[in-house]
Amino acid sequence: MSHFEYKDGVLHAEGVALTAIAEEFGTPAYVYSKAQLLENFAAYANAAAGRDALVCYAMKANSNLAILDLLARQGAGFDIVSGGELLRVIAAGGDPKKVIFSGVGKSVEEMRLALEHDILCFNVESIPELHRLNEVAGSMGRKARVSLRVNPNVDAKTHPYIATGLKANKFGVAFSDALETYRVAATLPHLDVAGIDCHIGSQLLDDAPLLEALDKLIELIDTLGAEGIHLHHLDIGGGLGIDYGDGAPVPVGEYLGRLFKRIDAWRAEKHGGKPIKVIFEPGRSIVGNTGVLLTKVEFLKHGEEKNFCIVDAAMNDMARPALYQAWMDMQPVVQGKPGGTVFDVVGPICESGDWLARDRDLAVEPGDLLVMKTAGAYGMTMASNYNTRGRVAEVMVDGSKTHLVRRRETPQELFALESLIK
Repeated sequence: MSHFEYKDGVLHAEGVALTAIAEEFGTPAYVYSKAQLLENFAAYANAAAGRDALVCYAMKANSNLAILDLLARQGAGFDIVSGGELLRVIAAGGDPKKVIFSGVGKSVEEMRLALEHDILCFNVESIPELHRLNEVAGSMGRKARVSLRVNPNVDAKTHPYIATGLKANKFGVAFSDALETYRVAATLPHLDVAGIDCHIGSQLLDDAPLLEALDKLIELIDTLGAEGIHLHHLDIGGGLGIDYGDGAPVPVGEYLGRLFKRIDAWRAEKHGGKPIKVIFEPGRSIVGNTGVLLTKVEFLKHGEEKNFCIVDAAMNDMARPALYQAWMDMQPVVQGKPGGTVFDVVGPICESGDWLARDRDLAVEPGDLLVMKTAGAYGMTMASNYNTRGRVAEVMVDGSKTHLVRRRETPQELFALESLIK
């Protein structure tokens, strides 16, 4: 997180002290660095420069309109998993023709919406979905471009909740069934079989499983070509991890360098050097270290077995620790206090699972500020209103400027859609 640094003992986001952000916008709040966001995207774009490649940001990681707008301006495409996410792309000025639509349960209404906006491709995950999409496209007098999400049965060696490439996972078409599924797709009159896709999981620190999956996709593409089913793009998915303090991931440039080397060798040997369009779906590696969750200490509670640092952020604001038992670094905004006590950092939610960090040595007092680092991915997008808590403010820092890119919700807004029985 190179754009979050201590200056004179106070943690800054770029040129702005987090103490000043807390004073102006309150806590809890998500704070993002524009410079870090653009650097992370540029790592992919630069590594793919000069090639027929498209970086489709997996917006489930963080779908704030300001983030989508900044990425769209850099030429990004978008990987979506709902009709609502497509409408967000459009609202942010993104190009629907650079959108790929993933997900196992696309509704008829979502398919219609995507076809109306002429998205780049549907990543289809089952034969029933192929038939539904064919019917919807036919009813509209259109052809839907499709790619099959193939499940290569590669172990990503990540948390089971974010592993998506094994036989037991709900995602994709089994590798053993892929050839027959492509044959079915090729017979449907309102589908245009355009590509192949896979996504084996998230938070991968090693690119070996991704390259293993690539080898299986290459094998399948050649088998399909021998049957007259010629694909125009190869979508290798996303999944590269970030450093939460437990290990650094392979650098983006090194991973893409190895991936392109394999693709180039294959195309030279089997296809006379003819290129194939390559699509990526990075999410966490674009936004994860772009943000922090800023929170205030409310109380310190000392017990017989545990000490608790009770803060104003909670599991409804950041679900990853409770959901995945994820370790995320917690640091004080102001350095230099003597001593320290081992605390569990917990929130005010009425659940024993409401914890943000466990067994952390912190020198803090009530009223102090803490940050949860590397919180830009799967924070706000997974936030809820449990206990009628409004979702927090989001602030984007650009050098010495701050922009409120989402205001804090009020209690009245939370029940505005509800009504009494009369």
